Amino acid sequence: TLHFDEKCVDANLEEAIATFQNANTSIKQTVSADVLIGADGAFSAVRKQMVAKHNHEYNYNEIEHDYKELLIPAGKNGTHLLDKNALHIWPRGRFMMIALANEDGSFTCTLFMPYEDDKYAFDLLTSKEKVDEFFQEVFPDFYAMVPNVAEAWEDHPLSSLSIIRCKPWHAGKVALMGDAAHGTVPFYGQGMNAGFEDCRVLFELMEKHQEDWPRVFEEYSIVRKPDGDALQDLSLDNYLVMRDYVADPSFILRKKIEAKFSELYPERWMPLYSQVTFSNIRYSEAYQQGQVQNGIMDEVMAMEGIEERWDSEDVMNLLLEKSAHFNFSHA
Repeated sequence: TLHFDEKCVDANLEEAIATFQNANTSIKQTVSADVLIGADGAFSAVRKQMVAKHNHEYNYNEIEHDYKELLIPAGKNGTHLLDKNALHIWPRGRFMMIALANEDGSFTCTLFMPYEDDKYAFDLLTSKEKVDEFFQEVFPDFYAMVPNVAEAWEDHPLSSLSIIRCKPWHAGKVALMGDAAHGTVPFYGQGMNAGFEDCRVLFELMEKHQEDWPRVFEEYSIVRKPDGDALQDLSLDNYLVMRDYVADPSFILRKKIEAKFSELYPERWMPLYSQVTFSNIRYSEAYQQGQVQNGIMDEVMAMEGIEERWDSEDVMNLLLEKSAHFNFSHA
């Protein structure tokens, strides 16, 4: 049974009892069960009880960049003004804007930027005139599509970004899942997928331990925690890639070399993005392998004349030598 507009406001971890408050009536009710799964988001009331009553480790780290959503409207007859099958990125070094297509021809855009800075920051955009000037200067092609951006500036609130870590992910008859356990920033697009993977891992452990819940939850916390941490590290690293590196010719060449080698020897090399997005490789394992691959690619990019000989046999042979210990045949 699905109950809408019910917010979890408290939980008894030893008795597996959750208290909910209706958003419309403010009426509270309690629900009891054999076990509870706290999937109540980044500001989890369940996790709050774990920290308060069980002395769990907890770290909330708000990054210096905030975000605001904007909209590119549909063109005539619902047409898309940009390629609808692509992620569009406007990298600007310290900040960026992205756009993703909607079915109705519009694009949802998100501007990620520091709240405070000397030149470009949210706290400097204090009037419609300043918003207008900012977009004309920094995102002129976007401004051409959305000349009324200053009028729509207040349509969506300014929101913060944070990393949430805690340990362990269980107490009593309750376990955490999704953002409640490992809230992250959105720059790898894996937040929801990680929650689904929590479900898969928990289910495998339920089968393994025949629903002996103390053993299930204990192993779930131990096994899954490193992957939550790794996803957060991956997401923060990818912000640098998206806002800066994708505009760097050296980085683009680096990715071209990786793609060619991966196509020739898929069992030896799977790019980090593919490991994370298109395989069942654990986030923690992918992150470690990605760091090793990054070191190998540093050597490749340091080769003399790499810009002219990037697809030569010498480059491919160096990659073959350096990647001998990788095996992606079952990924």
